[in-house]
Amino acid sequence: MKFFPQIFLFCSVTAFLFMVIGLFKPWAMLWWEGVQNRRKVIKLYGSVGIVSYLVYWLFIWMMP
Repeated sequence: MKFFPQIFLFCSVTAFLFMVIGLFKPWAMLWWEGVQNRRKVIKLYGSVGIVSYLVYWLFIWMMP
């Protein structure tokens, strides 16, 4: 049952890593967008990282 919390933890760590990479090279992380800038990187990967980290703690809190 610890599989799902680990998935969300790895997803949040990966999203934060991608956000750091995107702050240096936004075009590398947002290649599908027409305009790549740092604000879009922070919005996309920052929100994915925060939401997945909150879901991780929700799973930890709910499990006995």
